[in-house]
Amino acid sequence: MLVVRPAGPADLDFLLELAILSGPGFTSLPEDPDQLVERLDLSHASFTGQAPGPDRWFTLMLEETDTGDVDGVGSVKAAVGLKRPFFSFRVQNTTQSSPSLGIRLEHQTLKLVNECSGWSEVGSLFLKADRRKGGAGRLLSQSRYMLIGAEPQLFSETVLAELRGVFTPDGACPFWDHVAHKFFPMDFDEADRMTGATDKQFILDLAPREPIYVELLPEPARAVIGKVHPQGVPAMALLESEGFRPNGLVDIFDAGPTVTCRRDDIRTVRDARALSAEIVDEVDAELPALISTASVAAFRAVRQKAVVEGETAVISRETADALKVRQGDIVRIKT
Repeated sequence: MLVVRPAGPADLDFLLELAILSGPGFTSLPEDPDQLVERLDLSHASFTGQAPGPDRWFTLMLEETDTGDVDGVGSVKAAVGLKRPFFSFRVQNTTQSSPSLGIRLEHQTLKLVNECSGWSEVGSLFLKADRRKGGAGRLLSQSRYMLIGAEPQLFSETVLAELRGVFTPDGACPFWDHVAHKFFPMDFDEADRMTGATDKQFILDLAPREPIYVELLPEPARAVIGKVHPQGVPAMALLESEGFRPNGLVDIFDAGPTVTCRRDDIRTVRDARALSAEIVDEVDAELPALISTASVAAFRAVRQKAVVEGETAVISRETADALKVRQGDIVRIKT
C-alpha cells in the first residue's frame, strides 16, 4: 500500500536519490547531502512541534509499505519570506500613448519584488518516473492539503506554489541563459545552491533595480516567461484542480510561474471531513477515498476504500494499520 508519511533523518539516502533524479532547476531538492540533512532535521522538528511556528518545513515521503521503498516527496512550508526574502519578478503591463500621433503602446515588464512574506508554500513535489501513473501523484499532492487542513492555524491564509520553468532536453534554461545570467555571472546550479543555502543577499546586490522590458529580450527568453517545465505540467494540473491560479509572479532564474489560493478555498482543505473511524475487516465501496489522520504530529495519508455513514468513516483494518489509527480515532476523509 502507498502511504504518505513524515520525513525524518533516516530518509537521507531516499531524499538524495530523489534530488538527483529531479534534475536541474528543482531548487527545493538540492543534490547536497548537508542541505538535505538540515532539511530532514527541520522536518522532524516541525512535525514534533520543536521548531518555531514560522520556521516549520514539513517534508512528506511517499512510501510503498510492502517494500519500504520511497518513491516520492512533497512538502509544506509554514511561512516564506520572513527571515530571508522571497524574490520574484512581477509581470506588469504598462501603457504608453501619444495622443498627438494617435499611438498607443502596450508594454510588458519584469520587476523584482518581495511580495509573499508570511505566505505558506506547497512544493518539492517529485515522483520517480515509474510512479507517475495510477494516482500516486495525486495522493502525494493532495496529502499536503490534508496536512494543512488537519491544523489550519499553523499555516497562512494564503498558500503559494512555484513551478519549475522551462529547460531544454540538454539541461539548458533559456531564461537563465538570455536574462538572469547577465546579472548573476555564475552557473545556474551555483545560483540555485546559493538561493537555498544563503540569506539571498547576493540577489539583492546583483539583481536589476529597474524593470526589464520584455520586448527587448531575445525570443527564446520571451517564449518561456510564465511557462512550466514539461515534467511540471501534471503538477500544474493538480494545482489548478485544487483552485490555484497564476498570480503574475515568476521565478527570477527560470521564469517559472507562481500560483496561489486562499488556504480555506483549497478544494481538499475545504471538502475533507473529520469523522470517527470504524474499523472492519473489509470495506464494500466502489471507489477509494483520500484518508488521513487528523493531526500534524501523527500525520499519515492513504487512498483506500471507505464508506461514510453519518459521522463515521468505515475503513479496513489494513487501512487503519497504514494510518496507525484505532477504533474511534478521528480521521479526515475526502471522497
